[in-house]
Amino acid sequence: MDPAKRAGVEAWLRFGDDLGLGPYFRDRAPQSTVPAAGEQSSPIELAAAKPKSAPLRVAPAAVPAPARPIVPAAPAPSLFEVVERIQGDTLERIREDIGDCTRCRLCKARTNIVFGVGNPKAELVFVGEGPGHDEDLQAEPFVGRAGKLLTQMIEAMSLRRQDVYICNVVKCRPPENRLPEKDEIATCSPFLLRQLSVIQPKVICCLGACAAQTLLATNQGISRFRGEWFDFRGSKLISTYHPAYLLRNPNAKSEVWKDLQKVMAVLGLQPKRK
Repeated sequence: MDPAKRAGVEAWLRFGDDLGLGPYFRDRAPQSTVPAAGEQSSPIELAAAKPKSAPLRVAPAAVPAPARPIVPAAPAPSLFEVVERIQGDTLERIREDIGDCTRCRLCKARTNIVFGVGNPKAELVFVGEGPGHDEDLQAEPFVGRAGKLLTQMIEAMSLRRQDVYICNVVKCRPPENRLPEKDEIATCSPFLLRQLSVIQPKVICCLGACAAQTLLATNQGISRFRGEWFDFRGSKLISTYHPAYLLRNPNAKSEVWKDLQKVMAVLGLQPKRK
């Protein structure tokens, strides 16, 4: 054995004797695997002298815990279901619930809340997107240039404004007459749904994309479904172009008249004689 390693083993044994553990240490004293000078080791001895690595221990596969049953959460009630739960609702109560509304940012610049106007038992309801400048000042929907055109459309159907009901998706004027934002529509449209639920019209005519997309819950452009009939909570719903659009695009008036004729057929109306 190398003299230095031998000295180390002897020191290790003396340390064990000092602790009273001599026999234990001697049984487990490290043995040199290096032959002393001049000694030869056989290939077998050299192989046996190599430290053996600890056998690889494979952890047992984890047993998955039993899966907890997935219980689907109860779906939130839709706006239509909420409306359906309201008992004894009236247009007066809806207006009272709106109050001096500050539920969304549209309240900051408005002059008046524009609730709706017309026959509370109308068979035909026109729904626009929101009040404009004149409507904001007069607190009545469709009284500006587009409103005058709507009045002409209504009269061409052999009706008067007081025979129908007119309202909007939002009750306050959006700044600069911009389109209502999604959160503004989400805040205000429940009042529209309550209005329609109280009136229970035979026909709802959406004027423009905003009203149609809100009630039909779609993002499609109005040209994709204009003039088509849909069922809406017991009413028949049809969409056509907004009167403001017709002021900019007079050629579309013939298309709107075709849509109104469909409404007249359902209501049993004849065109007004000139």
